Parts: sequence; C-alpha cells; structure tokens
Amino acid sequence: MGRNCRPYVDIMAMHEGVTGSCVPVIVKFPDRETIRFVVDCGLFQEEEYDKLNYTLPFNAENFDFCLITHVHVDHIGRLPFMVQKGFRGPIYATETTCKLLPIALDDSLKVLTSVSKRKNVKSLYTETNVNDTTSMLNPCNFNETIEVNENVKITFLDNGHLAGAALILVQITYPEYEDINLLFTGDYNNKNMFFNVNPIPDWILDLPLIIIQESTYGDMESTEVQKCFRRNIKECISNGGTVIAPVFSLGRSQEILYELKMMQEHELDVKIPIYLDGKLAIKYTNLYIKDGLDIKKEMRDFLPQNLTFVDKASRRGILEDVNRKIILTTSGMGSYGPAQTYIPEYISRKNALIQFTGYTAEGTMGSRLKNAKFGDMVEVGGLITRKIADVEYTTEYSAHAKADEMIEFLKQFNNLKLVLVNHGEPEVKNTFAMRIADEVKTKKVGLLGREYFFRVNSFGLEKTLSTKFK
Repeated sequence: MGRNCRPYVDIMAMHEGVTGSCVPVIVKFPDRETIRFVVDCGLFQEEEYDKLNYTLPFNAENFDFCLITHVHVDHIGRLPFMVQKGFRGPIYATETTCKLLPIALDDSLKVLTSVSKRKNVKSLYTETNVNDTTSMLNPCNFNETIEVNENVKITFLDNGHLAGAALILVQITYPEYEDINLLFTGDYNNKNMFFNVNPIPDWILDLPLIIIQESTYGDMESTEVQKCFRRNIKECISNGGTVIAPVFSLGRSQEILYELKMMQEHELDVKIPIYLDGKLAIKYTNLYIKDGLDIKKEMRDFLPQNLTFVDKASRRGILEDVNRKIILTTSGMGSYGPAQTYIPEYISRKNALIQFTGYTAEGTMGSRLKNAKFGDMVEVGGLITRKIADVEYTTEYSAHAKADEMIEFLKQFNNLKLVLVNHGEPEVKNTFAMRIADEVKTKKVGLLGREYFFRVNSFGLEKTLSTKFK
C-alpha cells in the first residue's frame, strides 16, 4: 500500500470561542473502514452563538463513541441533544466525571426548560434524553489504557482544571503503519488546591504527538494575575456592606468557601454570616465532603464557620436583611440561578460589592456589567436600573493555565508534530498560536475552528480543507 493509502484523521471544531466545545474526529483506514468519535459536546453560552445550540452539523447516528474531558456545561451541556439526534455509542469519562455528570445534566435540563418556557420555544432536550445519556457512561481510571476497539486506545491523564477533569490521549493503530497519537487537553490547568496533579508519564512524552490545546488565557501571563479577592471582601465588609460573589457550582464554589475559611483565621470576623445559594453548588459541596471525588483528605474540611446553605424559602429573608454578609451564588457568569435574584437587588445599592470570581463570556450578565461604567443605566434581569454597587472581577482563581504555563506544558513533549489551538476567543487563539510557533519545537501550528478542518497522519499535518458549516 502506498503513502496515499496510509491512515489519516480529520479533526474539526464546532465552536469559535470558549463555550460550546465540540470536536468531531473522523478516522479513515486503508481498508476504507471509518471510525467517528467526538470529544465533548458542550452548550454555547455566548448570546451571539446561541442559535448554534439547536444544530449539529454532523450526523450523530454515525458516530461510534464519545470522550468527555470534564463536566462543565460548556463541554457536556449538549450531550443529551446529540443523543436525541441519534447518537447511541458509549461515552467514556473518568470515574469522578461519571459521578458528577448526571447531576450536571439534570441541572442543565432545568435551566434550559426554564429558558425555553420564557422564550416560548421547545426545550433543547428532555428528561428521557438525559437518562439515555447517563446510561451510556463508561467510567475509566486515570493512567489506564483502554482499548475502545482493535484500532483505538484511550488513556485519561491528570488535569488540574476540575475534579475528574482529564487530558485524553487517543492512539489510533493500524497494521504496518505508525500510530497516530492525539492528545486533547480539554480545559487545562497544572494545579488544583483540592487534589494532586501527577505529571505526564514519561512514555507519553516521547510519543510523536498531535496536541489539541486550549487557549482561554492564551494572551495572559501568570505573573499578570492580580490577587484582589481578599482585599475587596475585607473592604466591603469593614464598611458594613454586603458581598455578592457569583461562583461556578463545581470547583469555584468550593475554592471560595475554602478561601473564606482561611480569611476567618486572621482577616474576617467569624460572626459575619456566609451563605451559599444554588442547589447544584450545594450538591457538589456535599459530594466534596462525603464522597471525596479524589479530594485530598486534609482538604475535605473546607467549610468556613457561620456558613448557611440557602433554599428558595430562606432567600427572601436574606435579601431583606440589611446587616453585612457574604453571599456566594450561582451562576458564575451571573446569567442563571439565584444570581438573577441577588444581582438586580444589589446592583443599585451603594454599600454592595458584586465580586465575580471567574471568566464571564460575552453576552452574559457578568460581561454586560463589566462593560458598564459606574452610574450607567443597565438592564439586569429585565429591569432597568443604575449601576451603583462596586462590580469587581478577578482571575486569581481561574481553573485555566495562563499562556506561559501552557507553553511550558507543550515544551515537555519531545516529538511534537502539530499543535492545534482550540477553545479561545479568535484573537486570543491567534496570539497564542503565534507564540507557540515562536517558542515551542513543533513542526506546525494550526487554529482549530468552524471554517476549516485538519487532516493529519502519523507524520503530522497532511492538509487543511474548508468546511461547509454555517
């Protein structure tokens, strides 16, 4: 068989920005057999891409299996939609991700159902679709190589982004040909306060690799991160104010609770009431404590004193309480969950601080408030009000590695054939790709997006082709 017959892989992306992660992969073999799989199938959270949630530009029935990097909604939020469209293959994820994913999808269904009722449109998927999705889960251990079929092996590797998050190595084999090795980073971080992040095994470092690399903070250095959370909290509380801190349910909620516990040792009066509002965040917090989820034993006692879990019945009393307090509330970008109640209530209060603790995508409430100046009239929860409260943002708790950390991650591999930059705002992806080409020893660097796909083989890049996606 000649060179033209060698196995090849087509890799494409369904997303341009940092949400809606979905990477279809099509493998072609010399005997004309085809294997199709998808890495993640997430929900678009930016307003400009919302219409993309209702389409899949590929035939889900034809896909053989799915790989999940972690349980954030922008990576798993459309799995039931893909199942609704005919996908029936196994879904592979780490054991921890498999524990968390049914909870995440149940919550996603509630949110989408509520939104669809307000918009008077059909919900993206149903409870049956969610149940069918969770029945397809196949839990996997870290660092254990699994044979999906005779031509594909997968290995889940440690990733500090989130409990259960993984880098995923996919090895494609065919007799008489070199393997094609693909490493998907998903959202990547090199550390996590709740668990140890083991290094990449040596045997992988020497493989000829094609890496699909996220780039969320591809234009920021780790040294640029400004720590302001503690200072802002202390200042607001010392002035008798109330802090509203939007948090992501998984990971960020628990990190901020631990941060407040640490503050209580020297900087924060333990008499200050602290509230956590958000059913999903509370569920995950209890799992951190009771189940472990690979959490270090010494980190399971992370709750601050004077903490109260909030439900719908107790929320009104908290809103009416004029005393100083700290409220952690979902969602992290402010557009969903109890944050929709707290932010409209406090945005026009002089003695309030709304402290965002993570990334806010374009079109979300967090992004809109960031763009508004003090004193501007803003639309919040359907109401027009004046922005009087302090609104602050911090990246110090970001679960994503910064550009310099991602460069160091790439430099550890000894035989990089190609790096495809993925999951970032278009300008950021371009900036980071330029830096990789300049600083990392790799044959090629590409920008993964909806406009074109990359055909690769064991030698690296074969060619790029245009897509027909709209």
